[in-house]
Amino acid sequence: MPGPLLAIDGPFVMYRSFFALPDSITDGDGHPVNALLGAVNLILRIAADAGPRAIVVCWGAEAAVYRKQLYPDYHAARPPVPDALQWQFDRVAPLFDAFGWVSMGSDELEADDLLGSLALAESAAGGRALIMTGDRDMYQCASETVSVVYLKQGSSGFQEVDPDEVVNRYGVGPELVPDFIALRGDPSDGLPGAPGIGAKTAADLLRRHGSLDAAIEAADSERPRVGAALREHADELRAFRDIATLRTSEIGLPDDRETDLAGGAGAARGYGMLRLADRLEAATSPADL
Repeated sequence: MPGPLLAIDGPFVMYRSFFALPDSITDGDGHPVNALLGAVNLILRIAADAGPRAIVVCWGAEAAVYRKQLYPDYHAARPPVPDALQWQFDRVAPLFDAFGWVSMGSDELEADDLLGSLALAESAAGGRALIMTGDRDMYQCASETVSVVYLKQGSSGFQEVDPDEVVNRYGVGPELVPDFIALRGDPSDGLPGAPGIGAKTAADLLRRHGSLDAAIEAADSERPRVGAALREHADELRAFRDIATLRTSEIGLPDDRETDLAGGAGAARGYGMLRLADRLEAATSPADL
């Protein structure tokens, strides 16, 4: 039986690595390559544990136009990309290609939308998908054949978030994640949510009423503060839900493709990642690293 399709949030692994590793990690010309090195190591680590049939790294618009139209402050507070990180963003696709990893991008959709589209397509084709990301919006993709995965801190292996774990974490199922985010808010995306409504109240409202729309319709039956928040911000809350809902599109699935350790070793050596190159040349599969 083939392994799962591993769909990876490219900006997530690059940002995480850039801020986790020192910029003293440089190539032969003195350019920092900390994000490139860290991202490769993260992907190799999960590939070793998951045994994927193929790896696709997704990139996309920083803030999709349709989401900015719904709420102009969406992503507005995010700082610009540091120059040292941008230099690495400009070079990451050829590096990943050397490992046999497919890079998929879009000018209209965000990386999250592509991740969701890939997972949906893989499921429809009878396969399984793992989504590696730090964005909890992606919990809406969890199903019997799709899991969101997080690398365990300081050890091998990863944790899978399936539908039961979404309920455990949020108090509602994957289908209500956009409604939950609309009510609770999402600081990382600049969505304030409903005033005075936190995660516990948001989950309670959705469990009792079944959806954001039903909760708004029943606002008069709620405590005065909660009812007022629902009534007075109904249009905004619906916009927040639309922003949090993934936009899926028709998407082609990659053929099965193993990680190319030899190709990756050559590319790594070109960026001065000598220890990584040595490890790759000595290994026969990601599990050996």
